[in-house]
Amino acid sequence: MSQKSERRGIHVDQSELLCKKGCGYYGNPAWQGFCSKCWREEYQRARQKQIQEDWALAERLQREEEAAYASSQGAQSQPSLAPFSKFEEKKSNEKTRKVTTVKKFFSPSSRTASKKAPPEKAPSGRERHAETLLRDLRDIFTPPWELASPTEALVARLRESQETKTPSPSISRQASMETDRVSRDFIDFLKGLQKPGREIHKQCRAFVESMGNKKDLSAEELSECVQDFYQNMADRLLSHFKGSTERVERVMDQVEKYLMTRLYKNVFCPETTDDEKKDLAVQKRIRALHWVTIQMLCVPVNEDIPEVSDNVVKAITDVIEMDSKRVPRDKLACITRCSKHIFNAIKITKSEPASADDFLPTLIYIVLKANPPRLQSNIQYITRFCNPSRLMTGEDGYYFTNLCCAVAFIEKLDAQSLNLSPEDFERYMSGQASPRRQEPEAWPPPAGGSPALAQVYQSLELLSGLGARQERVLEGARRLEGDLIDWRAGVEREVQDILDRHPLDLRLPPASAIDSDNVENDRLPPPLQPQVFAG
Repeated sequence: MSQKSERRGIHVDQSELLCKKGCGYYGNPAWQGFCSKCWREEYQRARQKQIQEDWALAERLQREEEAAYASSQGAQSQPSLAPFSKFEEKKSNEKTRKVTTVKKFFSPSSRTASKKAPPEKAPSGRERHAETLLRDLRDIFTPPWELASPTEALVARLRESQETKTPSPSISRQASMETDRVSRDFIDFLKGLQKPGREIHKQCRAFVESMGNKKDLSAEELSECVQDFYQNMADRLLSHFKGSTERVERVMDQVEKYLMTRLYKNVFCPETTDDEKKDLAVQKRIRALHWVTIQMLCVPVNEDIPEVSDNVVKAITDVIEMDSKRVPRDKLACITRCSKHIFNAIKITKSEPASADDFLPTLIYIVLKANPPRLQSNIQYITRFCNPSRLMTGEDGYYFTNLCCAVAFIEKLDAQSLNLSPEDFERYMSGQASPRRQEPEAWPPPAGGSPALAQVYQSLELLSGLGARQERVLEGARRLEGDLIDWRAGVEREVQDILDRHPLDLRLPPASAIDSDNVENDRLPPPLQPQVFAG
C-alpha cells in the first residue's frame, strides 16, 4: 500500500511525548505535560504555598478567638475583684491548653491521642472553623505511614465517633476471593525476605487501614498519599538492598498489587471526581465517530489479510480487557499487549518494521473500533496510583503516553484532521449522511496460495460489486421518490390554478308543485265531491 506523505494532523513528534521540563522522562496530559516526578514537585510547591496561607489564617483566627475570650472574661470580672485570681488561673490554663492543642496537631503522635478534656462550653462558629482548618493541616503534615498500630488507630476512631455521636463506619468488610488470593500471595512473597518482609507487611497493612478513613479526600489527595508511601517504601528498600534497583522494583510491584487490590473500590473513579462524566462524554464522542474509516486516518493496515485481522481483533480485546483489571500494572500490561499487536499488524501489512508515525493513527483506529468502557477512569486511575517509575520510562510508559495522546486526539478531532470540508464533517457527525465507502487498493493474493483462499478473494470481489449495485439501486429509488413527490405537488398546483380561474357555480331549479310537470292533467277524472243524503 502506498503511503501518503500527509498525515492529516495525526502526526506527533516524539519529543512532544517527553516531559516539557526537559528531564528526559515521558510526560502525561493529565500532569499538564510533566512527568510524574516533575509534576509532584510542582504540586508540592503549590501545596506548600497553600498550606502556609492556611496556617497564617488559622493563627489569625486563633488570636482573634483568644482576644474575644479575654475581653468577655474581663467584662464579667469587673463587678467583683474577689475571684480575680481564679480568673487569671483559668485564663492561663485555657491559653496553655490551646497552644498545646496546636502543637499536638503537628506532631506524628497526635493522630492516636484521645480527647481527654471535656468541652467547657459550646464552641462558637469561628472556633469551629478554626478547629476544622487546623485538623485539615494536621492531616496534611502527618504522613500516613507514621500512624500508630492499626489497633490503636481503630480505638481512637471509635472513641472519636462516640464523642461526636456519629455512627461509626463498618470497619471489617467481607473480602473478595481475589483480594484473599492476592493477600496470600503477598505474604508468601514476603516470607522470602524474612525480617524486612514482616516490616513491609506491617507498613502496608497500617497504610490500608489509614486509607480507609480518607474516603472524603479528593482524588489528588488520595494519589498524593499513595505516591508518598511508594516513595518512602522505595527509599527504605533501596537502602536495605544496597542499591539493587531490580530487587526493589520486584518488591514494589508486589506492594502495588497488594495495596491497589485492597483499595480498588475506594480509589477507582471516586465520587469526588467527574471521571464518570468524562467516561460518558468519551463514549458518546466515539459513537458519533463511527463513520471514520481507515483511509481517513491513513492507517497502514490491511484487514483483508487473516493474520492482520487476527492482530486487530486481539488489540481490540486487550484494550477492552483493561477495565477488568484492578492493579495499575495489569492495566498497563493490557495496553502494552494491545500496542504490540498493532505493531505486528503494521509489520505484516507493510512487510517492514512499523514506525512511530504509523503506530499512533492505528492506535486511534483501534480505540474508535473498541470504544473501551470507562476509558477516562482507567487512564486517571493509572496516572494517580501506578508506580511512577513505570510511567516515566520503559515501553509501558511509552505506550501509555501514546494512548493518552490518542484519546486527546479523538476528543479534538475535526474536519481538518480528516481532510474533510466542515460541511461534510457536520453532516457525518449529525447522521444526516454517511461517507461513501472507499474501496481499498487491490491486494493480490499471495503467489502459490490455496484454491480456498483464491475463492475467498473472488467472493470478496463479488460482494464489492453487489455493494456498488445496491448503492446504485438505492440512489435510483431515492431519485424516483423525489420525482413522485414533485409530480404530486405539480398536479396539486395545476388543479388549484384551474379552480381559481373557473370557480364552480351551482344553480338550483325553482320550486314547483307536485304535479306541475304532469302534461296529462286534462285526462284525469274530476275530483270526488262529497254528497249529502237526506234522511
